[in-house]
Amino acid sequence: MMQRTMPFISALLIVNAGLSVAFADAPQNAAAPGLQKPREVPARTVPVPTTVSPRLQGVIAAPTMTELLAVPKDAAGWHALVATSDLRAAQGARALWRQLGVSVTPANIAGVNCYKIVPAQAAPENRNRLVVHLHSGVYILNGGEAATGEGALIAFSTKTSVLSVDYRMPPDHPFPADVDDVVAVWSAVVKDHDPAKIALFGSSTGGRLAMATVLKLEALHLPLPGALFLGAPSADLTKTGDTWFTNEHVDNALGAYSGLFEGAAKLYAGNRDMEEPLLSPIYGDLHGFPPSILISGTRDLLLSDTVRTHRKLRQAGVDAELHVFEGVSHGQYLTSFPSPEAAEAMSEVTHFFDRHLAR
Repeated sequence: MMQRTMPFISALLIVNAGLSVAFADAPQNAAAPGLQKPREVPARTVPVPTTVSPRLQGVIAAPTMTELLAVPKDAAGWHALVATSDLRAAQGARALWRQLGVSVTPANIAGVNCYKIVPAQAAPENRNRLVVHLHSGVYILNGGEAATGEGALIAFSTKTSVLSVDYRMPPDHPFPADVDDVVAVWSAVVKDHDPAKIALFGSSTGGRLAMATVLKLEALHLPLPGALFLGAPSADLTKTGDTWFTNEHVDNALGAYSGLFEGAAKLYAGNRDMEEPLLSPIYGDLHGFPPSILISGTRDLLLSDTVRTHRKLRQAGVDAELHVFEGVSHGQYLTSFPSPEAAEAMSEVTHFFDRHLAR
């Protein structure tokens, strides 16, 4: 056996030595990273992976809807886009309530519209726990009942009651109205709930808002949640991060930074510096953050945002887990429900909550 493997090992060492020499002889570019020559890649066809479930394959094969939407030119156009999208999303959310058997009740907490979502079969061990949910929606979408779809899935999957915050959004209420709303709700909720028994969950722009909320709570010396669930958080409003480029037009949920995402981000931020930590929390100090679970996918435009957030949390000494799912574009760890991948993602979240939330 030793004699048969030695030629292969020797060849491998020779190849590695040759590569080392080649790289050593290559010219060294001492320019700043922003001045490095970009890599040109040929046009290519990306097949639907056979390594995922049939349900997820169908989701991956769907067209990219956001690329069909024109960016509005004025407030009236934004209002029209929001109204059309939210009406459709609210209809889908109500259908999901019925499918999952959750009850949804409107509530007003600290002057902010919210929805209490209770699963049909809440686990007895979770009776004192709560998940505060901050919805996704590219900074402008999923207001009203449209906000409750993700929360319904979390309530059903974790068998825990959810409070979904219908925070204010542009075009009428840009930053920091959303942060102010969530902090107000949180401050009211922790008056009669143990924060160690509460998880804060945000997906996409809601994940960014969850991070900004924790930064704000720390600044105000208010209690923090017992656990944090960040679903592919848009932690950086600028087009920074590898997968904004490598997954451009491969992600069939967002498509690209240019277009709707960029327009909505600028509408949300206004004239503020997009690297301000409450706008782009990746630039904030993440020391002291609660234990965090992060979920993304290999086709997600925001995979780099998620990976960068995970690494920064780990560097800050935070107990943080990262789960990346095969073939999944932005948010499809949820929107592919009832795929096996969605069930697995929710199982990971459930176990994480069980480990980190007090009872």
